[in-house]
Amino acid sequence: MNETIESLVTRRSVKAYKSDAVSRDLIEEIVKAGTYAPTGMNRQSPLIVVVSNKELRDKLSAMNAAILGTNSDPFYGAPVVMVVLADKSFPTYRYDGSLVMANLMNAAHSLGLGSCWIHRAKEEFESEEGKKLLKEWGIEGDYEGIAHCIIGYPAKELPAPKPRKEGYVRYID
Repeated sequence: MNETIESLVTRRSVKAYKSDAVSRDLIEEIVKAGTYAPTGMNRQSPLIVVVSNKELRDKLSAMNAAILGTNSDPFYGAPVVMVVLADKSFPTYRYDGSLVMANLMNAAHSLGLGSCWIHRAKEEFESEEGKKLLKEWGIEGDYEGIAHCIIGYPAKELPAPKPRKEGYVRYID
């Protein structure tokens, strides 16, 4: 199997991370892959905010947990959170942001890191606290939180791929 296809097939959502820091070089490689995701008419509506500062990471975790209605860490201990936002003035912004998320997760796996898509970014950044963070980060405009891509070193071995469901693909010749 081709190396790229192998990486796509073996990627799993990781829900337990080691506390080990992820190097800036690896983060930059992952982010670069995210910026090359396809976007509608190549307008590049998304924006990636990389958070490796523990205090800020924990604040985002607490905001996300509050929306979820829990006290646990919805980021599963991952040391890096990549927030994907997208400019709502582009009609394809949600798709664009979703493709960025896919590239981030697949790039992380290809580099030996774990990742997971974490929801509730929309609600986080629609809140007053979230809007304040965006302002502090110098982000202006009508951005919507698409998702969080958490990354780090998996705390345990990834499971083997499960079989795909019957009828997942249909060929019409």
